[in-house]
Parts: sequence; structure tokens; C-alpha cells
Amino acid sequence: MQRRKSRPVRLGGVTVGGDAPVAVQSMTNTDTCDVAATREQIRRLIEAGCEIVRVAIPDQRAAQALPDIMRGLTVPLVADIHFDYRLALAAIDAGVDGLRINPGNIGGRDKVVAVVQAARQKEIPIRIGVNAGSLEKDLLSEGVTPQALVRSALRHVAILEELGFYDIKISLKSSDVPLMLNAYHMLADKVDYPFHIGVTEAGTIFNGSIKSAVGIGALLWDGLGDTVRVSLTGDPIHEVRAAYEILKALGLRRRGVELISCPTCGRTCIDLVSIAGEVEQRLAAIEQPLKVAVMGCAVNGPGEAKHADVGIAGGKGEGLIFRKGRVIRKVPENLLVEELMKEIDNIIQGRNGDEDL
Repeated sequence: MQRRKSRPVRLGGVTVGGDAPVAVQSMTNTDTCDVAATREQIRRLIEAGCEIVRVAIPDQRAAQALPDIMRGLTVPLVADIHFDYRLALAAIDAGVDGLRINPGNIGGRDKVVAVVQAARQKEIPIRIGVNAGSLEKDLLSEGVTPQALVRSALRHVAILEELGFYDIKISLKSSDVPLMLNAYHMLADKVDYPFHIGVTEAGTIFNGSIKSAVGIGALLWDGLGDTVRVSLTGDPIHEVRAAYEILKALGLRRRGVELISCPTCGRTCIDLVSIAGEVEQRLAAIEQPLKVAVMGCAVNGPGEAKHADVGIAGGKGEGLIFRKGRVIRKVPENLLVEELMKEIDNIIQGRNGDEDL
């Protein structure tokens, strides 16, 4: 796929746009005033691979907590601001790496000007976060349309550019996937700023992941998108994992294990559903990029999954361990997962794993 050419924007230690990889971000759902809980969730997000973290700043107390939250932080922190431009000014003073403001509710032009001037002094980029649910009233005469989202974004881009400010990222989010897709495509030819993409209010972990995969995946396949967030109702760790799965499926990022497992059929003679679930759980903490296959048929398994680095294929009460389609050994069903994990450890540690053959 050919990625859209966007200008790079520096967000702390992360480059968004240009030739940089598509960055994965998420947002905490703790009370920002609870510094300990917020820092712990950020730690877990980083451990899962999150590269940009956003926190809600609903009031001055939350803004005052920012310096303690940021102490020793190893990823960029973005302050999410709605309604009160003074919160953006407080977040800038606190030293955040970026701002997300919603043009539809931040206030009049003079409020935006004040935020931009402060951000420029501190070299802090701004994401213009247009949301279908909070468009400016004058843009809603024909309803919520892709054209309205694009006009909202361009209106505020113009203000920032008039002030000589170009460290801009843009998002055009909606829970309506076709609406969101059309809006991004309309804007793509009008500006070269990097896009943050995602389906807002996508839903629960199951439904939201599917909806996000459709929307985010379609944009990425068309070359649009420089940073992504999968918005899910639940632990934000799932957002990071889902984002990487989408990126891995398109060949855009390689982090962690890609699990390949067959849907089972009448030839399956082992409890493949339980085995695949246990393997998925045990692989969650591995950061190395690997392809692992869990197949139900010992006859076709190694051949169908020969592109996998390592895998198992079931027989009747037993199964095969294979690497790159080559059978390594046969083991009882109750040892399949343990032997697979040993083989994965061999790969990670750089050992051949064939010494006992």
C-alpha cells in the first residue's frame, strides 16, 4: 500500500507522520486526579506497547496533577481538553507533550488564539479533534455529514495557520464508520497534516474491536493514518492490543505474536478451542514478533501453516510440534501447550531446539 505523504510532527520523543511507523496510542480511564492509579495504568499501557498516552483534563485539579503524573514518564503525554480553554493553558504550563482540543466546544476564536500562542512558545503540537457528536451549530444545517466534519477541521486549521502554527494533527471521528471514512478521504487531498484515526465510541471489547478493525483497517489500507486509537469500553490495555492486531494484519507493524488458529472441523480430535485460548493467554506478554500456529489437523496443519515460525497440529490424543512447516516432534495432547512454549522460548533465546532429535 502507498501511504499518504504527511508532514512529520514531533510529539515528545515520538514522530507522527512523515516516514515514521503508524503510532499506537490509548487514553487512561482513571480519575486523573488520582495520580497513583493513573501512573499505574500508564505503566501497564506502556508495557502493552502504547506509544502515546492521553489523559482527560476535566478541571483545574486534574491539570494540577499533571506534573506528578508526568514525572519520569517515558512516552509522550497528551492532555485532552473540552469546553474550557484555560485547562489547555494549565496543561501547557504543566509541561505536557501535546494537546487535543475539540474546535466545536473549546470556545470562540480568541480562546483558540490564546491556546495556540502558548503552545507555540513551548513547541507543543495540537491535535484538532473534530467529533461528529459535537460539531459547531452553524455546520449542522444539513445534519452530521462528512462535509461538515471537513469544514470544521479546515476552519480551525486556517486559524492556526494564520497564527503561523503548523505543528498540527487532525482527527475526524465518528461512531458511524462510513461517515468517518468519507470525511478522512475528503480531507486527505486538502491538507498534508498527519491524521490520527479511529472510530469513536466504538463499543465493548468484542463489538468495538470489530467496528474499529473495519474503520481503521480500511483507512490504513488506503494509506491514510499516522497514529491510531481503538476506542473501547473497558480496560484500555485491550485498545493497545487491538491496535497492534490491526496493524499486524496489514503488515504495518510487527510487535508481539501473531496467532494463527484453524476454525476446527470434523477432523479435529483434540480440544483445540481450549488449547488455542491457553496459548493466546500465554503469548500475551511476549513482545518479539513471531507467528505461532495452532492447528487442529495433524495431516494438513504443518503444511497450511508452514509460514508460521512455530506451531502445533493435533492428532488423536496427541499432536505435532513444527517449525516453518517442518515437524520437530510428536507429543501427547496434554503436553502440547508446554512443548509449544518451550519451542517459542528456544526461538526467542536463539537456540535451535533440535538438540534432542
